[in-house]
Amino acid sequence: MKWRSGRRSSNVEDRRGQSGVGRGIKLGGGATIAVIVIGLLLGADPMQMLNMLGDLESGSTTSSSQPAPKNDEQAQFVSVVLADTEDVWKKLFTKSGERYHEPGLVLFTGRVVSACGMQSAATGPFYCPGDSKVYIDLGFYRQLAQMGGAGDFARAYVIGHEVGHHVQNLLGTSAAVQKKMQTSSKAGANALSVLQELQADCYAGVWAHHAEKDRNMLEEGDVEEGLAAAAAIGDDALQKGAGRNVRPESFTHGSSQQRVKWLKRGLRSGRADQCNTFAEAS
Repeated sequence: MKWRSGRRSSNVEDRRGQSGVGRGIKLGGGATIAVIVIGLLLGADPMQMLNMLGDLESGSTTSSSQPAPKNDEQAQFVSVVLADTEDVWKKLFTKSGERYHEPGLVLFTGRVVSACGMQSAATGPFYCPGDSKVYIDLGFYRQLAQMGGAGDFARAYVIGHEVGHHVQNLLGTSAAVQKKMQTSSKAGANALSVLQELQADCYAGVWAHHAEKDRNMLEEGDVEEGLAAAAAIGDDALQKGAGRNVRPESFTHGSSQQRVKWLKRGLRSGRADQCNTFAEAS
């Protein structure tokens, strides 16, 4: 990818290496209950909420952040990719008469507190609708490379996918899916999750289509890198890699074939209205 001359986003927070602030935040009983209720309304896991409150009271949370250092190539790369998603989605939203609100992106190491609760790097990159931020431990990129998702565009695809979840949040898709999940069986909820994740893959492709068309960012082999990354993190590939039997009913993100299909759809069309995974499943 030709990214080095690209604009850097001002919406990146660097929380890496920050282990605490020295003094905890003491919450009274009423405040504690209020925090838990708000978290649950936002869809946070109850145990994560309790863990987060424990960290807040012990002082192990972070109270400040700073921009990524200019000599940190990986962090600068992420900042450029985020900036390009901002430009693309702002243009697409404006074209459809909508207003695009830019997400934040938080770099962290190990674990992090978000509006969705305490999360570990083991979870992988994630988007939190409660604070409209993408969270990523850059160590994930090493794991992705080991699974076959090496290269700049493979890394960019990950950011594009999480920003795709932000687009879903802005459009009301995420809330609608969460509401339907509450009245679904476990298998039904998993199926809805798959459709939501595949749409985010398609949205990542929509961004990449315009990054290439408008700014000529992609180079030879980049698309193949992205498709390899999508295949590497398919649920079936991950289950096989963990030595387990493939169980489609347990999928939450989609098979390798599905993820590649929808990323390709976005790449080829460049149109968000071509990413309606829910309609094609009905």
